[in-house]
Amino acid sequence: MVRHALVAMVATGLLIGFASVHAEWSPMHRWNRAFGDASLVLIALSMGLGPLTRFLRVAVPLLPFRREMGIYGCLLVLVHASIILVGWVQWDLMRLLGFEWHPELLAYVMYQHGFGLANAIGIAALVLAALLAATSSDFAMRRLGVSGWKFLQMGVLPMWWLTVVHVAYFLFMHFLSFHRATPEPNPLQYWFVGLVVLVLGLRAAAYVKIIRAKAPSELPGEEASRASI
Repeated sequence: MVRHALVAMVATGLLIGFASVHAEWSPMHRWNRAFGDASLVLIALSMGLGPLTRFLRVAVPLLPFRREMGIYGCLLVLVHASIILVGWVQWDLMRLLGFEWHPELLAYVMYQHGFGLANAIGIAALVLAALLAATSSDFAMRRLGVSGWKFLQMGVLPMWWLTVVHVAYFLFMHFLSFHRATPEPNPLQYWFVGLVVLVLGLRAAAYVKIIRAKAPSELPGEEASRASI
């Protein structure tokens, strides 16, 4: 409960902070992005904390917080998706996938290719996030078994990269249409790039460290002795 309370406080602080960054936007877009951005940060912290402990042993006590970070990241992204569904596409699932109703053709036509693809990617990430959050408990681990639970939790990597692609589209590409005015760049663009590079760098560095530490000892007999030299 203490971990839940602390992560909830962090999530609230992130939400208020991002809402203030987007204070000049319309309420729908302001809170849509605030919930999405706060969720992204929590998921990034969850992704980076494990590798960080390979280099900073003082961070080891924070490892149990990854579960709550993932859970609250999922809750925030559910609200993010709900705001889009209600406020942006107004419950029209075809609009969510980039289609608009054409009154002359009396049919839906593809209007925003990137918008539909980015939302489809976001939906896939949301499904994975919900699955991971639903199984982030000791009860789920006991029911699924350690191997089955670990197999499901491996979905965190595709979920993370799907999220990155989804966010990158809306930060850098969605508002570049030639037929409408291009708004001012989102001030969080390069903070997002830095966050993604940081997580990728931490995970890559931790992987290299693990391989270097284990590879010589895993070679059999004479090969291992030559490798150590």
